[in-house]
Amino acid sequence: MTVELDWSLLGPPLVAGFLIVVTHVAFGREVLKRGIIFIDLTIAQVAALGVIVAGTLQLGDAAWGVQMLAVSAALVVAALLSWTERRWPHLQEAFIGSLYVVSASFALLLLANDPHGAEAFNKLLSGQLLWVTYEQIIPVALLYVGILIAWWFWGERTKSLFYFLFALLVTASVQLVGVFLVFATLILPALGICRINRKGDLLVGYSVGAISYIAGLWLSFAFDIPAGPLVVCLLAVLSVVAFVVLAPSKVGVSGRP
Repeated sequence: MTVELDWSLLGPPLVAGFLIVVTHVAFGREVLKRGIIFIDLTIAQVAALGVIVAGTLQLGDAAWGVQMLAVSAALVVAALLSWTERRWPHLQEAFIGSLYVVSASFALLLLANDPHGAEAFNKLLSGQLLWVTYEQIIPVALLYVGILIAWWFWGERTKSLFYFLFALLVTASVQLVGVFLVFATLILPALGICRINRKGDLLVGYSVGAISYIAGLWLSFAFDIPAGPLVVCLLAVLSVVAFVVLAPSKVGVSGRP
C-alpha cells in the first residue's frame, strides 16, 4: 500500500516530537540516576491540574492565564519535592506517588460535573500530537533551548535546580503532547540505554526516540489510529530492543543504574 504523506499536516508533529526527544532523553537519564522514576508523571499531572483549574475559572481563552496557573502549580510542587529530597530522601518516591494520586483525584473532582470533562482529561493524558501547530511549537522550543543551555553548559551548578528546570520542561511538554508521551519519552529510552557506555548512550536514546516518532506518525496517518498511544508503544518496543541487543558484553557497562 502506498500512502502519500501530507507534510503540511505531519511537519509540526514531527518537529514537536524531535524537540521532545532532544530534551527529554537527556533529562530521563538524570531521572533514572536519581531513582525518582515517577517524578515526571507527578509534575505532568500537577501541570495538567493547573490547566484544568484554569478551565474551571473560565480562563480557557486567556493563554497566559492558563500558562501561569500550570507553571505556578508545577513550580510549587518542584519546590516541595526539592525540600523533601533534602529532608527525607528515603521517602521521596512515596511523596512523589502521593502527590500524583492526590492531584489526579482533585482533577477528576473538578471535571466531575463538566459535560466535556472526560474528553478534556483524555486530551491531557494522551495529547493531540497530530494537531500540534508551529504557533504552539515556537515558544516551547525557545523554552527548551534555555533549559538545555542551563543544563549542559552550567553543569553541576544547575543540578540543585533540577526540580525547577524539570517542572518548566514538563509543564510545556504536557500541553504539547500529553502526559503519556512525556513520561514515555523520558523513561523508556533512558531504560533502553542504561547499560550503554557514556559515550554512546545519548545517540542511541535519540535514535530510539526519533525513529519512534517518525514511524508512529507515519503509521497513524496511514492507518488512521491515535498517534500518541502508538508512539508510546513504539518507544517501548525499541527501548526493549536497545536494552536487550546492546548488552554489556557488546558495548561495555557504564556502571550507572
